[in-house]
Amino acid sequence: MLLTVNQFGGLGMGPGKRGLIATAVTVVCALTVLAAPGTAFASPSPTPAPTPSAGATRAPGKDLEAVREKLDKLYRAAARATDEYNAAEEKADQQSAELVKLAKKIVKGQEKLAKLKDRAGASAAAQYRGGGLPPEAHLMLSDDPQEFLDGAGRVRQGQHAAKGLIGELTRTQEDLERYAQDASAQWKKLEAGRKAKAAARKKVEKQIAAAEKLESELQKEEQERLAELEKEAAGKAQTAWLGSGILDEISGKASEQGKKAVAYATAQIGKPYQWGAEGPKTYDCSGLTSQAWISAGRGIPRTSQEQWKQLRHIDIQDMRPGDLIIYFDDASHVAMYVGDGAIVHAPRPGRTVTLAGAGSMPILGVVRPDAADAD
Repeated sequence: MLLTVNQFGGLGMGPGKRGLIATAVTVVCALTVLAAPGTAFASPSPTPAPTPSAGATRAPGKDLEAVREKLDKLYRAAARATDEYNAAEEKADQQSAELVKLAKKIVKGQEKLAKLKDRAGASAAAQYRGGGLPPEAHLMLSDDPQEFLDGAGRVRQGQHAAKGLIGELTRTQEDLERYAQDASAQWKKLEAGRKAKAAARKKVEKQIAAAEKLESELQKEEQERLAELEKEAAGKAQTAWLGSGILDEISGKASEQGKKAVAYATAQIGKPYQWGAEGPKTYDCSGLTSQAWISAGRGIPRTSQEQWKQLRHIDIQDMRPGDLIIYFDDASHVAMYVGDGAIVHAPRPGRTVTLAGAGSMPILGVVRPDAADAD
């Protein structure tokens, strides 16, 4: 797409206006990259797991429970940073789409302005062919009364058309200036969003790298024991949750959309967790839930925190399959309730999409993506 600033000259546009349009033109050209399918910001690549140093040994008697707690904190921090990254990516997508719309408006405005200038040029050429005299002067020189009357009507029509043309030219130029200003502002937002996204990515990678380094220092037997400790902690929390009798109060049935969302989510069981991923081969926690509901025909926010903020809150005893359970005080994790006290979720790096107990983590609350009544 080739656009030149000179296209906007010749109608009283000053240097300041040319600067705005030049900015817009730059944006339009740049958007040929932004708007191209598959050229949005690259999805993050899996973080390579560090390998233990040769001959590395651990201090005897190291408390694996303390290691488990430390790993939990690191992965929780990574989950929060992942939410920041996903939110920044979602905003970037929205801002890119808005820039594309503005670019299209600018292109249409340029085409319209070019046609208007052609019409203005044709009018000027007609006047030149008439000896440079305006139509009113030719009319006054006429000796034929009928010709005078006919000419007077044509002059009025010509004056009205010329006035309309000038007004349309002015409005089109003003529209182009406004589009250019909006595009410039939107571009600045996009740049700020890209910086926020990059910062969030660094946070995620830092936390995951620290966790993977800690795990890599464990012997194979210790890693196996650590996995057992994780299961024991989750099982203990689930047992306490079930012991409250809450499951006796939960009897909601899934809506049609809810059934579709559950079917999608459970079909992903066994696929690896990957932060920032939305499938189809890997997922993070909110990537799984958002894609499951999209498959059911209901678009929902991308991140667990926005799902908590924007979706309808319901009481735990009223939840039904397809509802989303938000975990931890900072809403940094989300899972889908599938019934019988179970959830499907993408837990963390190094794990796969799996079934787990709904009470295996601290519950913040429950949200419902759809408003349909259950069958």
